[in-house]
Amino acid sequence: MNAPVNLSADFLNTIRSIVGEQRVKTDTDTLLTWGKDHTKHFAPDPSVVVFPATTEEVAALVKVANEFNIAITPSGGRTGLSAGAVAANGEMVISTDRMNKVLNFYPADRMVHVQAGIITEQLQNFAKENGFYYPVDFASSGSSQIGGNIGTNAGGIKVIKYGMTRNWILGLTVVTGKGDVLHLNKGMIKNATGYALQHLFIGGEGTLGIVTEAEIKLERQPHDLQVMVLGVPDFDAVMPVLHAFQSKIDLTAFEFFGELSMQKVLDNGHVQRPFETQCPFYVLLEFEAPYEPIMDKAMEIFEHCMEQGWVLDGVMSQSLDQLHNLWRLREDISESIAPFTPYKNDISVLITHVPAFIKEIDAIVQENYPDFEICWFGHIGDGNLHLNILKPEDLSKDEFFAKCQIVNKHVFDTVKKYNGSISAEHGVGMTKKPYLGYTRSAEEIAYMKALKQVFDPNDIMNPGKLFDL
Repeated sequence: MNAPVNLSADFLNTIRSIVGEQRVKTDTDTLLTWGKDHTKHFAPDPSVVVFPATTEEVAALVKVANEFNIAITPSGGRTGLSAGAVAANGEMVISTDRMNKVLNFYPADRMVHVQAGIITEQLQNFAKENGFYYPVDFASSGSSQIGGNIGTNAGGIKVIKYGMTRNWILGLTVVTGKGDVLHLNKGMIKNATGYALQHLFIGGEGTLGIVTEAEIKLERQPHDLQVMVLGVPDFDAVMPVLHAFQSKIDLTAFEFFGELSMQKVLDNGHVQRPFETQCPFYVLLEFEAPYEPIMDKAMEIFEHCMEQGWVLDGVMSQSLDQLHNLWRLREDISESIAPFTPYKNDISVLITHVPAFIKEIDAIVQENYPDFEICWFGHIGDGNLHLNILKPEDLSKDEFFAKCQIVNKHVFDTVKKYNGSISAEHGVGMTKKPYLGYTRSAEEIAYMKALKQVFDPNDIMNPGKLFDL
């Protein structure tokens, strides 16, 4: 793959003058690596990859892209699951890999100012080293970048207590599709001066502009975390267990996964089964227990759940190592099923509707995929389910995805029935774009398109993602 003819020498020379010769790449390996994310639905085909180091360089690149009518795909850690960072049509990829610095730290404000390319885990470690805590966490935290987290409003495993990425953003510096630099909210907690424009870029998937810097709120560190993994007999038992614990203890996480998901993790040989009883489904719950009465209360609730038949077996962490290994049963699922080319559904409804919703989705799955392996898991404590269908060896990728997409309509009709979301935390990108109307009304989409034209009148920012103009 070589740089296509539409990239003129003038264009390449201009962007090289902005960032330097070594930070403009057109070789095949770089194009294929930085032109994709974790999805496998669309083949990457970018024209050039550029590695700016500052907001000013990004703004200059966007202005040049407008001048030469070159589309842009923003690229962070490339861990996305909806093809939001796939450059499939000759775009210029702007990578934030070099924009990975902590710019300022404000202990009195519990706030840190970072560049968008900082790795999520890097931010978590910085917070910990300074006596604070950044609670947005998920399996890809070791490689995802804050800019990508903001672009998709990432959630993860702690949403039940701490909320989504949006809850932790106090300010953003963005480069709009016109190349303007906006400093939005500037880290303030209280600011009643009109439209909160920063929220348009959180979850905007890079379609309005590129997030280059963020002021991020931090939290106190949690104390004496404990984890329990409980085996449950069926879907119906999950929500009573959640309610039993949540009514007496403040949970920091409540996760859910099926036996097949656990088996895929165990097959990798890195962790062991938590207890002898093999159960259809499992829940993992986490809570702070700095005082002995909290531990006593947790055991009391566990025993009550056993008596009610909601729990078949269970284990509580007895050490930090065991806590980490119990978490791996949940956190290693995505990596463990990746070789099976899973077709992923990331759906959510109100917690109130979860039991009925699961029953209907399960019935659809059983009827339409009787011979497919189905991995259930998710953040069920906040109404978010991950339905992963694994590709059989005898089907090609295209045949498999075609079969899955036929059933999407039934799944998303059910999501719409319960006023839910077709994408709880992975974004829309290109994979969920055809289904946006199941969650957003025609009027909403029209307003979204109008906003896009205000910030990006030439439609150069991540075109073809979220919706088509």
